[in-house]
This record gives sequence, structure tokens and C-alpha cells, in this order.
Amino acid sequence: MSVLPVEQAWMILINLSSDLKNKGIQTPPTINKDLGLIKSQISFYKKDTSHPDMINEMARADMALNEIQGILLNLAEGVGEDYYAGWLDKLNRANRGEIVYEISDHSSKFLLNPPPGFSYAKITMKSPLAEERVQEIAESFGIIMEFDTDLTVALYGNKEDVQLALREMAPFFTE
Repeated sequence: MSVLPVEQAWMILINLSSDLKNKGIQTPPTINKDLGLIKSQISFYKKDTSHPDMINEMARADMALNEIQGILLNLAEGVGEDYYAGWLDKLNRANRGEIVYEISDHSSKFLLNPPPGFSYAKITMKSPLAEERVQEIAESFGIIMEFDTDLTVALYGNKEDVQLALREMAPFFTE
């Protein structure tokens, strides 16, 4: 299936959020979780683009992306005008349907098409774990987390951040 402009916008915002973090700029803690949910909404839509519920999901994803875009661009503007203009140009190109970032077309049980350059980890707990416990760790390390079942969690983000989050979650593996 082809790449949608909203997927490109999502990819750009993932990269912008990561770049801001690498520059030491704090983003709101809910951004990564929201971006993970948006990617799921986009993936659901792509499975059946004609279903009314899926179309509604896409509309919600687009509205949420616009909110996140405003927040992240505001932070980017604080870095500098050229920095801001570069990211704004990427978003404008994506909105015109241009491919800014290549997105692989592989299937995943969790988040479809994770961004290139991001590491991925899947962990299985011995007993169910409250989502809040893992989500707090994921947010503190700036990674995206998604539950497949009560026992299985997928994490992705920068390799170092995923590794640190996994170390922090290590006690959960034996619970």
C-alpha cells in the first residue's frame, strides 16, 4: 500500500521529537505515547480504508498530529529560525504528498513500519503488569511503548534509550 501524507507527517514528527531530545530540549511527556497511538490509528486505517470507523480513526489521528506538530514546531522555533524552517519545509512537502522519509513496507504485530534508525524490543512478562508502570519508564526515556497483550510489550526508539529502558524494566521480568 502506498505511503500516506499523514504517515510522512508522523515520521517527520517522530524525527523532530527525537532531534529535540538529542538537543536537550524537553518535550511534553505524553508526546511519545500519543505518537505511538497515532501510528496505530494510521495502521488500522490502512487495513481497510473504506470502513467508516477506520475513516474516523484517520480523522482523529490527523487532528492529534496537528496538535503535536504545533507543540514541536514551537519548541523548534526556540532552537533557531533555520532549524524551524527546515522542519516546517519537511512537513509542507509531506502535506503535498512528497516522500520525505522512506517507510519500509514490512508487517509487524505491533507498530507497523517503525521509523528507520530506531531500535525495537519486544518483552514478555511472567505476569500481567499495569500499563502505567511501563509507560512511566517509556516516557522518562523518550521511547514509544505498545502493549500487545497483558504480558507482551513492544518498545522502540533510539537504541541507547531502549537499552536503558529495558534495564530499568528488568525487575518486571521476574515478577
